[in-house]
Amino acid sequence: MPGGSQGQARGPIAWMAHNRVTPNLLMLVLLFGGLFTSWTIKEEVFPDFTLDQVDINVEYSGASPEEVEQGIVLAIEEAIRGVEGIEEITATAGEGSASVSAELSSDADVMRVYQDIQQEVDAITTFPEDAEEPQVSLASRQREVLGVAVAGPVSDWILREVAETVRERLLLQPDITQLEMRGERDYEVQVEIDRDTLRRYNLTLADIAITIDNSSVELPGGSLETRGGEILLRVKQRRDWAAEFARIPIVTTDSGGYLTLDQIATVRDGFEDDDSSQKFNGSPSIILDVYRVGEQTPSQVASATRTVIADITPELPPGVSLTIEHDMSEVYQQRLELLLKNAFLGLALVLIVLGAFLEFKLAFWVTLGIPTSFLGAFLFLPSMDVSLNMISMFAFIVALGIVVDDAIIAGENIYERRQQGMGNLAAAIAGAREVSMPIAFSILTNLVAFMPLYFIPGTMGKVFQVIPVVVSAVFLISWVEALVILPAHLGHSRPGHYNPLARWLHDRQQYVANGLNRFVERYYRPLLVVSLRNRYLTVAIGIAVLSVVLGYALSGRMGFTLMPRVESDRAIVTATLPYGSPLEKVQQVETRLVNAIEQVAAEVGRDQLLKSIDTNIAENVSSIRLTLHDEGIRPIEAGEVTRRWRAAVGPLPEVESLRFESDLGGPGRGAALTVELSHNNIDTLDEASASLAQKLAELPLVTDIKDGFSPGKRQLDFALLPEGRSLGLTAEDVARQVRNAFYGAEALRQQRGRNEVKVQVRLPEAQRISEYDIEQFRLKTPDGGWVPLVEVARIKQGHAYTSIERRDARRIVNVTANVEPVDQTNQVVATLRSQILPDLLEQYPGLSYSFQGRQADTSDSVTSLRNSALAALLIIYTMLAIPFRSYTQPILVMVAIPFGAVGALLGHLLMGFSLSVVSLMGIIALSGVVVNDSLVLIDYANRQRGDGQDPLHAIIAAGTRRFRPILLTTLTTFGGLAPMIFETSVQAKMMIPMAISLGYGILFATVISLLLVPSLYLILDDLTVRREMPDEINPAPALEEQS
Repeated sequence: MPGGSQGQARGPIAWMAHNRVTPNLLMLVLLFGGLFTSWTIKEEVFPDFTLDQVDINVEYSGASPEEVEQGIVLAIEEAIRGVEGIEEITATAGEGSASVSAELSSDADVMRVYQDIQQEVDAITTFPEDAEEPQVSLASRQREVLGVAVAGPVSDWILREVAETVRERLLLQPDITQLEMRGERDYEVQVEIDRDTLRRYNLTLADIAITIDNSSVELPGGSLETRGGEILLRVKQRRDWAAEFARIPIVTTDSGGYLTLDQIATVRDGFEDDDSSQKFNGSPSIILDVYRVGEQTPSQVASATRTVIADITPELPPGVSLTIEHDMSEVYQQRLELLLKNAFLGLALVLIVLGAFLEFKLAFWVTLGIPTSFLGAFLFLPSMDVSLNMISMFAFIVALGIVVDDAIIAGENIYERRQQGMGNLAAAIAGAREVSMPIAFSILTNLVAFMPLYFIPGTMGKVFQVIPVVVSAVFLISWVEALVILPAHLGHSRPGHYNPLARWLHDRQQYVANGLNRFVERYYRPLLVVSLRNRYLTVAIGIAVLSVVLGYALSGRMGFTLMPRVESDRAIVTATLPYGSPLEKVQQVETRLVNAIEQVAAEVGRDQLLKSIDTNIAENVSSIRLTLHDEGIRPIEAGEVTRRWRAAVGPLPEVESLRFESDLGGPGRGAALTVELSHNNIDTLDEASASLAQKLAELPLVTDIKDGFSPGKRQLDFALLPEGRSLGLTAEDVARQVRNAFYGAEALRQQRGRNEVKVQVRLPEAQRISEYDIEQFRLKTPDGGWVPLVEVARIKQGHAYTSIERRDARRIVNVTANVEPVDQTNQVVATLRSQILPDLLEQYPGLSYSFQGRQADTSDSVTSLRNSALAALLIIYTMLAIPFRSYTQPILVMVAIPFGAVGALLGHLLMGFSLSVVSLMGIIALSGVVVNDSLVLIDYANRQRGDGQDPLHAIIAAGTRRFRPILLTTLTTFGGLAPMIFETSVQAKMMIPMAISLGYGILFATVISLLLVPSLYLILDDLTVRREMPDEINPAPALEEQS
């Protein structure tokens, strides 16, 4: 790479160096413009993104999963199957509802596909009559800030009224736009009529429902133009409350009178019947989840919510309390403080390292490039839709040590020119020009190396793609700073040290710098000579180390997982009982689980451990969620809490599955292992899933196994007999009257304030709780008579499915389990592939399987990283080949990449971390960083050869001369990352593997750059021109010590 002439005073570097006002103004714009932008940039915990998925939800109340599948799911699947842009269709048919999700391909036009799906679904005409309108929506991630628990030992009405009041007051705040209630039951006007009363007045439930619907009307009738003006016409007989519906005339008597609804039925305001309950610290509760939208920040939303709570608390009814259940703004603030602490520590370490080896003024101006590059990047981040969040802040920490590398190379070269006797301005211009080419290509290789992170698929990719965006902006600004701003500052810095402190610092720095020079001459240079004399042995040792470390990692002994599991401030247990279990039995399990955690809390200090206990029952599932005190206050971590909790609970034979989680809301959350089985026959799927679950239970590391299949509730199937048809009944008549009696006939549905209210007509609860009630139930025939149901319909007993899951039009069952430790999941997967699953396929012909969940995400991420990394390496090679004008020398530079990976692996072993996809991200990003040292080394050797030196002395001179900048870039990179690498907070655990890969990788690669790369340089020359190594190598002139 030829450098510019020292005497040349033209070009942008020289112009900016001479015109000191322009670079200063540019620096001020970057600093103060970025500082202003940092105050206005959007703040959030995690990056905001949309999912490439369209969801279709349809309610079909009272229907079994099989009816939902046949009537709704199959119709939707068939309708949207041909829509272009859909990659995969998954569906779940549950009791009373259907959910279909269409995952879109990465290159699809999301809005166009969404509109096409909406049109196809709207065109379906075969949905069951009682099914609700399909709801088609783009999947989105709501940005929850906090939850407010409205709790107290009061009636459902009081609790709901208080929750509604709090909601209204919260929504009046300008900083609060969106919130949702959780745990509330829907309002319902309940009309219950005894079956004997129905027969007495010859009525059906449908007749009463129709009468109610026709008697509650609010309908505009147009307008009437009169001389006095326009008069609006309106039929206004709307009814909202039970007392109003109770006065509706239902039956006309022979004497001309009438009977109202309340005279023949019980009419009351209530809530929808369901087997659910929610408690907060033991009291009935409703949770208000408050979200942020648009540019609202977590702190703004949280502050507004706390203000409302403080204002409304004195007005609450006795016994009712408002409590912050969880607050993501506190999490954001904690993580912001954590990352800022690590950033400032890293910045201080970088300044200390530079100040020790370079002049203090030079170190100061080089270090000033960090805030200039960071704040300058802030100017451009909003236009790239990047917010200030945990991931983007970590990206700045990643860039902290790397971003100063180019400034070090430029500054150190300028410093060397000064040491050779050049004036400040001339040294600044010549020194910057000389390294402008390697700096340019080192920046470009860094950009290319980080790009694979941008193309990771799925949710994980959407979270982490902000890292390459941030570091690219920082690197590009640093490029300008190193070659435009820094030379101007160094060229016009005043020589001399005018105060005692400055002189003392200068003397100490010179002592360290001269000590480094002596180290290079006395130790490094002789070692380099020995390695060059035995270059083939040096390369062989390097290859051996590479083979051993990579072989150990590939053996699986280090473990591998998708993401490090990050323990949160919450722990949860989910107990699933057999479908159809009585509410009392579910409550007994809940009580036992709560007592167990209370026992654990009492042992370690309840007040220091638990903030709250939130319990929820939804039919056969009981969930208990603990909110723990902050890290540093609680005596044990969430993982230890769940381990002790599991031990205290003991065996629960009545429970189908029991799952403990300590990473609720974390990126590594979810079952460690998910095996999806598929077969056309549901009974075969049932047997196969049970068999697989049994085999998994025999493996020592596997816990929390769930076979994904449950027999479901008992079901009675009705079929019309010839006797019924002879009476004029149809299957529709039987189905409708049975549904109305035991589920209810919906009279109407209307809005009452903010809430939707349903009027439901049905038999009293006492007449719809046993099979005896089926035997006593009578149908009304078309001629007005009544006939027992059992005489006109055949009744067959069976079981309904709990839910039916489908993927791409095939029924599936997911068998899930946890693995402890989670990084050994691949070992379990290997056992499944080699032993268990082949036997299962042989036992059940037609069965197929696939790994889903974390395994599928891991496979997709690793495949994407592999492909994009290969592309990045090819681009890096091309970019190096162009300035080197060689096909082979870029390979020398890139040799550091696999050895950087060795350092990353050794770093994980040393720090006790298993490998993860995040580790691979760091290793791939490392590939652009580690080539920089080799790049400046080979570039200098080529320059020496251009000046007439032979390859041997050229590479020795390069190693000796470039030792200091290579050491400095290594120490500053590691120093910038060191606070994160050694961070003990669990909140940083997700990011630490990437920091380990970068930090330890650059350390190991430095040794490679200083010893192995020079040996390969000569071996390459050996292959071109055979030469013998001289017996003695004349030492280079010793560098003069500077006082």
